[in-house]
Amino acid sequence: MSAVAPPPLTIVEIQSRVATELTRIGSVIDELGARFAEAGEELALVGGPVRDAMIGRLQNDLDFTTSARPETTERLLSGWADAVWDMGRAFGTIGCRKGPWQVEITTYRSETYDPTSRKPDVDFGDSLAGDLGRRDFTVNAMAVRVPSREFVDHSGGIVDLAERVLRTPGTPEDSFSDDPLRMMRAARFAAQLGFSVAPEVVEAMTAMAGRIEIISAERVRDELVKLVCAPHPRLGLKLLVDTGLAAYVLPELPALALERDEHHRHKDVYEHTLTVLEQSIDLEHRLGGGPDFVARFAALMHDVGKPRTRRFESGGIVTFHHHDVVGAKLTRKRMKALRFANADIDAVSTLVELHLRFHGYGSGEWTDSAVRRYVRDAGDQLERLHILTRADCTTRNQRKADRLRRTYDSLEERIARLGEEEELASIRPDLDGNQIMGLLGIGPGREVGEAYAFLLELRMEEGPQSPEQAEAALRAWWAGRSG
Repeated sequence: MSAVAPPPLTIVEIQSRVATELTRIGSVIDELGARFAEAGEELALVGGPVRDAMIGRLQNDLDFTTSARPETTERLLSGWADAVWDMGRAFGTIGCRKGPWQVEITTYRSETYDPTSRKPDVDFGDSLAGDLGRRDFTVNAMAVRVPSREFVDHSGGIVDLAERVLRTPGTPEDSFSDDPLRMMRAARFAAQLGFSVAPEVVEAMTAMAGRIEIISAERVRDELVKLVCAPHPRLGLKLLVDTGLAAYVLPELPALALERDEHHRHKDVYEHTLTVLEQSIDLEHRLGGGPDFVARFAALMHDVGKPRTRRFESGGIVTFHHHDVVGAKLTRKRMKALRFANADIDAVSTLVELHLRFHGYGSGEWTDSAVRRYVRDAGDQLERLHILTRADCTTRNQRKADRLRRTYDSLEERIARLGEEEELASIRPDLDGNQIMGLLGIGPGREVGEAYAFLLELRMEEGPQSPEQAEAALRAWWAGRSG
């Protein structure tokens, strides 16, 4: 993973890519364009699909803008689309599916924002030029009229795209005043596309960072997730920190820049964290899917407890004792404020709390009991914990890095071996609740839970027991407890 932006494109490359993409989607845009034209309405492919065609990112989600009002759009789609839906009708959007294509068609819009409101007042516009002028960035303000396939670019988006730079169609101050979330979107697009951000845009983001507080936590969260899951998250995160936006949406991140890590490297904990994030991304293939938000966000948050736990000791030593526990609490609090789902909060917080556990492994001195506990505590986050622990090594000392890698290889091998022998992923006592009640002659209640906990501890310490061994141990525990 690299934070270096890709090289600029040439206009010839862009034109060639657009021609190829228009040929690929021709059956849809030509048929749809003809239906709207016959009804006396304008229709244009717009925004992301046009931008992505120019940079070679093919997709089956097609966005259009039109002069038609929603009821007219719905009528024109009926009989042509395989399915039609109108959940976005209040914003002028009608959606449909046609074969493999997902289509959204939105009436020309002219949005205005109350400075104290979190939601836009949506008014329908009357021209393509007006609609494009209200969009967030020039690279998203280009269109292709259909069925004529006329290219429309009033704000120089094709040049900005060729140079891989984000600018706003009008002044950035006006754009961000209309919708402050666009400042987050600038960081997200930088991370997704590998684009730089124009100096005047950065300046406006810095001056207006506090305006982000008017935006709902849910909208901020959604942009943050897209940024973290993008191909170049370092670019977007650094922009958030450098402009001061992070101080409002994820203050734990810029706080890390104030702390030196415990190994006295020249880089601070903030830079270390960004490196851990990138190294965790390089290991995501172990999860078998695409971008994994939980693994990435755990990497981003794993050291956020350090500012709260920094202590200076004699000899110039700096410690961060219990920063894992403190960090887990801070992570949980931040994710709740951003309205994340409880499952995601639990998963990320667990990983942050456990990210140091491996360092007690030494050179392999853990007992089988300790390995079982490691697996039990990680639960269904074990594979992500493997990734985070490995990514957390950023030392430039190759010998030390190799030693840590070999040691963790050894731990994973032990986990695999014990897993085959003992089904570690589903560790349970060797007797269930009904068996416990039958053997002890007791009914449901607190004592059954205590007996269950005793047998689980026995299972963790000594491994699987035969029914006879578990029964004898339970009776001995019960007799000692009763006595």
